[in-house]
Formats: sequence, C-alpha cells, structure tokens
Amino acid sequence: MRKAPTLRTLVWAIIRHTAKRTAEETTWVAQIRTAHPSVERAVGLAEDFAVLVRKRQPEQLEGWLERAQQSGLHAFVNLAKSVRQDEAAVRAALTLPWSNGPVEGHINRLKVLKRQAYGRAKLDLLRIRLLAS
Repeated sequence: MRKAPTLRTLVWAIIRHTAKRTAEETTWVAQIRTAHPSVERAVGLAEDFAVLVRKRQPEQLEGWLERAQQSGLHAFVNLAKSVRQDEAAVRAALTLPWSNGPVEGHINRLKVLKRQAYGRAKLDLLRIRLLAS
C-alpha cells in the first residue's frame, strides 16, 4: 500500500494539465473533490485559474475573479482582492510574451550566495564567488 500524498504533491496534481496527470494523480484529485463542498469549489477554482494562466486567457479573468470572490473561501477571496489591486499587471502577464522570470532567478541566486557568506566575507570574496557561479 502506498503512503498518502503530501499536500505539495496534491497541489501540483491539481494544477497540472488534466491530460498530463498520472492515473494515481487523477484518483487523488477525484477523491479530494468529494471530501467536502468547499474543497470541490477550491479545486475547481484552482484548476480554472491554472488553465486561464496556461492558455493566456485575459478575457476569462473577470469571470474567474467574480467566482473567487463569491466562493466564500477566504484564500480565494483574498487572492481575488490582491489581483484586483494590480489587475493591469496581471492582464499584462496574461497577454504579453515577456517574462522577468530569468532576472528573478539570477537575483535569487545572488542573494543566496550573499547570505551564505553573510558577516564572514568582505566584498572581494563575495565578488569572486559571484563571478565564479
């Protein structure tokens, strides 16, 4: 008997494209959908949002935000409020081909290197480590 999936595994199974789910993941998602009506709503909203982002459908955003706000689920209500606060940026992310993901990755890498030597190294050592990575 296999052990129960972790929360992280379940979340990835939910947001993964339905055609790419394994049989086991499909079973997990079906089982948690039947747990409680609020879980069903949450899974449905999460899947819909993943499709909206994956297929870049900004015209679907307003409808999704309305459903999220009316869901009664605290996390989704807060997410909808946050998206509405910066809706222009979210719409741009759904329509424009550019991404700052690579830049954010480099910034994260540099911050990790900096933290590893925090308080123990001067600028010359930090410079050598940054150039070597």
